Amino acid sequence: MSLLDCFCTSRTQVESLRPEKQSETNIHQYLVDEPAFSRLPPTTRAKDVICSTNVSHYELQVEIGRGFDNLTTVHLARHTPTGTLVTIKITNLENCTDERLKALQKAVILSHFFRHPNITTYWTVFTVGSWLWVISPFMAYGSASQLLKTYFPEGMSETLIRNILFGAVRGLSYLHQNGCIHRSIKASHILISGDGLVTLSGLSHLHSLVKHGQRHRAVYDFPQFSTSVQPWLSPELLRQDLHGYNVKSDIYSVGITACELASGQVPFQDMHRTQMLLQKLKGPPYSPLDISIFPQSESRMKNSRSGVDSGIGESVLVSSGTRTGNSDRLQTPSSKTFSPAFFSLVQLCLQQDPEKRPSASSLLSHVFFKQMKEESQDSILSLLPPKPSIALSPVSPWTEPECDFPDEKDSNWEF
Repeated sequence: MSLLDCFCTSRTQVESLRPEKQSETNIHQYLVDEPAFSRLPPTTRAKDVICSTNVSHYELQVEIGRGFDNLTTVHLARHTPTGTLVTIKITNLENCTDERLKALQKAVILSHFFRHPNITTYWTVFTVGSWLWVISPFMAYGSASQLLKTYFPEGMSETLIRNILFGAVRGLSYLHQNGCIHRSIKASHILISGDGLVTLSGLSHLHSLVKHGQRHRAVYDFPQFSTSVQPWLSPELLRQDLHGYNVKSDIYSVGITACELASGQVPFQDMHRTQMLLQKLKGPPYSPLDISIFPQSESRMKNSRSGVDSGIGESVLVSSGTRTGNSDRLQTPSSKTFSPAFFSLVQLCLQQDPEKRPSASSLLSHVFFKQMKEESQDSILSLLPPKPSIALSPVSPWTEPECDFPDEKDSNWEF
């Protein structure tokens, strides 16, 4: 049986994801159909890249998350020959359907072609029996979603939101320029490293507009495994009509993510899909702090001083409500304001008509991002809590679990 040459970052050959069933589409043909990706220099120094495919070279320290509908566990690990901390995503391929296998295969293949500082890097990919191991850099701060839950339960400051969104939109602009729609922009797919680098993950939902050498104007494919990402999806994607959707669908998701970062809650999270679609189609673009789009029992938001929650042309007072008892959470002011520039950005992203939304590249020029200083990441570090200290202890070598992973809903990391 032949191997599928997946050409991972380390150029390690990976066995077919489903050995008993060869893929109908040849991998090399798949690569021919994909766009000519820009080849930017990797941001990681060559000496820092971990290329080992020997499972004994990795010590799994602790599970730090779940992803891919709980089929994947994410571990903090140590590469013993160098002492480097890495992130390892481990997936049991035998539990994956054909559609999920295709999504994994696509994410692994495309990771080789993406070279951008704001796109998550896969260092090495290999299989251990029926388990897929993906080695990538350790992101000390985890995801933006984890930061919200641990340190910013009532939402982040505008300055921190600007730093996080700027890195995410830069990565998104790179994907769009190369003909790809991300289709899963949300806080849990935005990762922050220990030195303040923001990267975009979640490539398993990615879709290419380029097929057979031609770039299509729209997509009519509804993303698989999309139940968990529906609150972030655009109206046109949820409608699944003859008009389809394009890269502007991701811009809508950026607007929802901005609301998520500002409030500490996911808009539309508790709504049925039909109600969610109707709400997204109703009237003019809503305010990012409109209490009607958040779970009412959890909402800590108040209307603006004027009583009109349009969010345009005024600062909005946000009540932080009752403080939690978690001493590790950052002390935020009892009230905070968001600038007209922030609300303008969100309003542009949440336009119902996709053509009225800006492109990712033009969004980077929005007045909201004017204060960003690309030459340094010190500003974001000053807004974050001290980097978590990590106490590592000797662990036993990895062995295949004897049972499946339990079904848990709280998953913050994905491919």
